[in-house]
Amino acid sequence: MSFTNQLFSILPEIKAPSQKYLPFKTKLKWTLIILLAYFILGIIPLYGLGANALKNLDLLAVILGAQFGTIISLGIGPLVTASIVLQLLTGSGILKIDTTTHEGRAFFQGLQKLFSIFFVIFEALIYVFLGGLSPALGFSPWVLVIQLILGGLLIMLMDEVCAKWGIGSGISLFIAAGVSLQIFIGAFSPLSEAAAASTSLPLNQKLGFPFTSQPPVGRVWVMIKSLIEGSIASALRAGATIAATIVVFALAVYLQAMKVEIPLSFGKVRGYGIRWPLKFIYTSNIPVILIAALLANIQLMARLFENKGHPWLGTFSGNLPASGIVLWLNGPDILDVLFTGAVNLLPTLAHSLVYMLFMVAGSVVFSIFWVQTSGMDAKTVAKQLMATGLQVSGFRRDERVLETILNRYILPLTVMGAITVGFLAAVADLSGALSRGTGILLTVMIVYKFYEDIAQQHLMEMHPALQKIMGAGK
Repeated sequence: MSFTNQLFSILPEIKAPSQKYLPFKTKLKWTLIILLAYFILGIIPLYGLGANALKNLDLLAVILGAQFGTIISLGIGPLVTASIVLQLLTGSGILKIDTTTHEGRAFFQGLQKLFSIFFVIFEALIYVFLGGLSPALGFSPWVLVIQLILGGLLIMLMDEVCAKWGIGSGISLFIAAGVSLQIFIGAFSPLSEAAAASTSLPLNQKLGFPFTSQPPVGRVWVMIKSLIEGSIASALRAGATIAATIVVFALAVYLQAMKVEIPLSFGKVRGYGIRWPLKFIYTSNIPVILIAALLANIQLMARLFENKGHPWLGTFSGNLPASGIVLWLNGPDILDVLFTGAVNLLPTLAHSLVYMLFMVAGSVVFSIFWVQTSGMDAKTVAKQLMATGLQVSGFRRDERVLETILNRYILPLTVMGAITVGFLAAVADLSGALSRGTGILLTVMIVYKFYEDIAQQHLMEMHPALQKIMGAGK
């Protein structure tokens, strides 16, 4: 056994189920258990925590699936960062891993887990020793570091449970849960804005309109209150926020349903064929997750550097970026500028264009890397289709022929889908929706993917013959 195999064998791992096919109820049960565990961990505070400089970074918390100040303050940050680094290393050719073989995929997965553990430890040290999460008086900083590492490892293992025993991935589940909670609070929370800044207020002062004159957090209540008071501009602003959220949801669902179908036939069964679907958004939400995590890490590092007196990446004014790289990589709220006229529109449009170009270019780069390293390229897909006995109708049975035809679709779909997703994510961010636009887009795509997985599970349970076709028999 090589050194790398010995190293990978001692890493913490969730045992895969012994049977190839798990019933839908079993997968749903484990998914709900992990979701409940995630919410419980999100309310367990760090023992010995003093100053929490990250507590107001709502955008960062949503994208990372984190609750700053709790045991899961790291969120999915280490996992996604490890994925970004590994994608860059393999996509650039620095690491040459043949993911088309079983050994290559096992090595890639083991290396990704090793990178994840490294970034759990690294980010825990960064959070504490750069002042993001500071220990209280009399407590050692290592008390916080150990708790953060424990929380990061739990998130990593929970993600693995979802991948092997549940539906979808834990990373997607945690993002969707955090964004959904934020959207619900942003739309319907009856608490006043003063209650958000203080937990010591009595209940009658925490509640906003209609119980007190304090403005509520929920945009629905703000719109109702503004209409009653005759403040049309304020009602329109709240209504535009709700409308922007709905529009982003509708566009994301529509784009998810778009696909290209390739006619294939079974070589051994004459007259029987299928239409193999290739989604327009070929790499789904992966590019957006990776680009959003990259932006979140840049913002986090900028905040930590500023706390140490080194604003190399920019400065903040309250919770918002004020200068430097971090400002240009944070989309402005165009609707707010149009309604309030607080700043000049032309500089805001220039800022928006830079942000949009970054999102689109980053999505394309990550999408291409993901296709090449995750087994979604034409060559790998052609091998998989040939192994099932499928071939292109009207062509001789040859893997090279199938690969050539798939290449006509996969690369254009990879690029066009990534451009569309990056553009939609940027537009959503610039619209000032109830949650960060990128988070809303991610949630829609994640929920849609969950819906497809659930529908596939039900289909297999309704038609047992499909289990044999998928190799899930005895």
